[in-house]
Amino acid sequence: MAQVSLNKVSKCYPGNVWAIRDINLGIENKEFVVFVGPSGCGKSTTLRIIAGLEEATGGDVYIGNQLVNNIPPKDRNIAMVFQNYALYPHMSVYDNMAFGLKLRKYPAIEIQSRVKDAATMLGIEQLLHRKPRELSGGQRQRVAVGRAIVRKPLVFLFDEPLSNLDAKMRVQMRTEIKKLHIRLQTTMIYVTHDQTEAMTMGDRIVVMKDGDIQQIADPINLYDKPVNRFVAGFIGTPPMNFVIGTIIKKDGKLFFNESRFMVKIVDSMYKVLEPYIGKELVFGIRPEDIYDKLFVSEASVDNTIKATCEIIEPMGSEAYLYLNTGKNQLIAKVGGHDKPAINSDMDLVLDMSKVHFFDKETGKTII
Repeated sequence: MAQVSLNKVSKCYPGNVWAIRDINLGIENKEFVVFVGPSGCGKSTTLRIIAGLEEATGGDVYIGNQLVNNIPPKDRNIAMVFQNYALYPHMSVYDNMAFGLKLRKYPAIEIQSRVKDAATMLGIEQLLHRKPRELSGGQRQRVAVGRAIVRKPLVFLFDEPLSNLDAKMRVQMRTEIKKLHIRLQTTMIYVTHDQTEAMTMGDRIVVMKDGDIQQIADPINLYDKPVNRFVAGFIGTPPMNFVIGTIIKKDGKLFFNESRFMVKIVDSMYKVLEPYIGKELVFGIRPEDIYDKLFVSEASVDNTIKATCEIIEPMGSEAYLYLNTGKNQLIAKVGGHDKPAINSDMDLVLDMSKVHFFDKETGKTII
């Protein structure tokens, strides 16, 4: 069994610089978990502590049922794939993949079998005689993954392994790594700053900020039910729109009032939002929940606002509209053929059943 457990794990560098604080996390056997967050949030530090490459200032790390705090990396039965591949330039692909097994004095016939099986799995059988300098970035990354596979570890650790690849190769390789997880049925922990990678690859995602875990959830729940404004804004492309305004009551109905526009709140949210009447809070709506009124059959003044389209980013099947409401900037995601003219005035329809509200001071989700 290859569960990984972190119990109040912290890391403090000289000068009282805290990389992570009291991290608690349980990763199940055969689970694919992704750590995601901005640079400096502590995700790579956490991974390196699991690997044994960093010593925790406090807390315990378990792999399986074994406490590994004082166990060196080579004895933790993990394999790590780095951002820079870390291949030996003077060795062939075969020797790079076999090197760790040779150090552990595996029989030559078993080494040959493991390397061949891994190379076949990754589609690099024809590259075994080449040197790393003769390979593309994607091929080098496959070799680095293959070197990890031959070890047959309990846990695979990936530290931003695709960041040096071009956009097309990144998409291909993240698909290959996900297929690999399904085939190997092994626990994998993956670090990235790219939320698209996180959403497409992880069984569960750990969102981190400033050394703390903000939320742990599967991709859909993370997207639909963010626990705070940071998670709501970090997950999703383009990011969620945020507007500061006030909840008001008018003719027995609740409205969100931004001063330049006012939209009616759906009845199902009344119970939660009534205590906030007269108070400022943060309104959030995702770009795909904003529509051009010209293409919406059901719209009313209660969910329509006016804006000017300042910039259009064509993306093929869809387009991103950068909009100015007079006080706030919004982004809408629309069909690629539904683009308005630049600097044109628009009536926008907001899907009020999809909006979120956040506490202005704490950032925590209200609904």
